[in-house]
Amino acid sequence: MTIDKIDKIVQSISSFALYGFPESHAISFAILAYGSAYLKVHRAPEFYASLLNNQPMGFYTPATIVKDAQRHGLKIKQVCVSQSEWRCTVVDDNTVRLGFCVVSGLCEEHAEELVRQRQDRPFDSLDDCKRRVPLSKDELRTLAELGALNCFAEHRRAAMWDVEETLHDDLLGSAGASPAVSRASRDTHGELFGGGAEKSGLGARAPLPPMTLPERVKADYDTMNLTTGPHPMKLLRESLPNIWRAIDLPHARHGSIIQIAGNVICRQRPGTAKGFVFVSLEDETGVSNAIVDPDLFEHFRLVITEETFLLIEGEVQNSDNVVLIKAREIKPLAHAELVGSESHDFH
Repeated sequence: MTIDKIDKIVQSISSFALYGFPESHAISFAILAYGSAYLKVHRAPEFYASLLNNQPMGFYTPATIVKDAQRHGLKIKQVCVSQSEWRCTVVDDNTVRLGFCVVSGLCEEHAEELVRQRQDRPFDSLDDCKRRVPLSKDELRTLAELGALNCFAEHRRAAMWDVEETLHDDLLGSAGASPAVSRASRDTHGELFGGGAEKSGLGARAPLPPMTLPERVKADYDTMNLTTGPHPMKLLRESLPNIWRAIDLPHARHGSIIQIAGNVICRQRPGTAKGFVFVSLEDETGVSNAIVDPDLFEHFRLVITEETFLLIEGEVQNSDNVVLIKAREIKPLAHAELVGSESHDFH
């Protein structure tokens, strides 16, 4: 081994000693890291499905895991009452189907009963599904909003309309109204909103317009805290011409001043870092990282800790294409179409 290589190894060890600490179980961690890396490369669908099925765990939220999977070429299919299991499942060598476990507020017992009923006999309509599975009003509304009932309707709003229509009929029935009265009420309800007496189910004219792409993304985060659609930053990219994408940062010149922006997915303040704070921002291409010194953190404390999306301006620190941004200005990235995932903070 040459003197240069020895010096480089010693320098790396010395640098790590400033913030690192010894772990007696380092070999165990190395084996886990190697196994995880192998699975991610060679059995990606199983790797990502397993991570999603064992939440909460680890450092990253399901939203970030889904986006990482998509950036690595995997197809992530939406929750569907005619296809999904309780857990996320591997469809093929390139595809994962989201399970009911990612849906906020959906009872596991109800989801498993849905799967059992579907295995006995496929559902032929929303009414059929509702009769055979004890889903609550809120559960039906959530499934419609996230698109899981699109197998029974043209689009999400059509499914949401059908759910409310079904619930309206049930309310009349529980109040003792005759079937004829229920039908007349439904027909009048449809005529008032442009649907006539026609149901808005699959193959029929929907009385409501489909959700726009930003509305679908927002609905996904509201109901699952993740999206299989575009990252929220992708929807704004054309309006942010001067903001560097995470994937482009290795090309940033060391010492230059640039701006980065994204969904805050991690805030860290290690005890060994002398008060420095590390902030990770996710955009549609990956994750960028910023360093905030103690004084700047105190100045921008509320913005850093409370805002879901941030725009950070700072100096590029590029070492062998590992890029950090030393922050000098931080502000919220506010926009009506932005909705993001939860972050992993100060753990």
